Amino acid sequence: MEFTSLAIEAVKLIRPRRIPDARGYFAETWNRKTFLDAGIDVDFVQDNSSYSRLAKTIRGLHFQTPPMAQAKLVRVARGSIFDVALDLRRASPSFGRHVSAILTAAGGEQLFIPAGFAHGFCTLEPDTEVAYKISGLYSQKHDTGIAWDDPALGIEWPLKGREPTLSDRDRKLPRLAEAGSPF
Repeated sequence: MEFTSLAIEAVKLIRPRRIPDARGYFAETWNRKTFLDAGIDVDFVQDNSSYSRLAKTIRGLHFQTPPMAQAKLVRVARGSIFDVALDLRRASPSFGRHVSAILTAAGGEQLFIPAGFAHGFCTLEPDTEVAYKISGLYSQKHDTGIAWDDPALGIEWPLKGREPTLSDRDRKLPRLAEAGSPF
């Protein structure tokens, strides 16, 4: 696996090695020792997936508050996404800044997002399925988020003038200045 730090060093773009043969390919997407060797010490406890029927569907920016904060390892099983990690760590020099990456099923890229970040994505094509590992169990009591369209964040979502498909919940999330940070 190849690990690359993005502009916020704690967030890693990971490219698993694919071993091709006549049938297709094999790829290892998670190996505790390989991640430890890369400086990522996390135990994943749950796997999730989401399916979005339409392109330009935005999910996020979501996170869980301590003590139920979660690290995530995100990959695309079908389709492609514009993936975003927003730094919510108040003591971080990159607090309130974000990084993004394009993840595709065809390329097999993954994004590691540590606890202390909000996460969201925009589907780039219809029928996109996203799979992700998380380091903490889901807790509705600790589940919250930041408005995807908060102008202070400066996220340039790839909407090309189209309105995104959003959940009612995501339409009501507060801006970062209103929500503050529990990290």
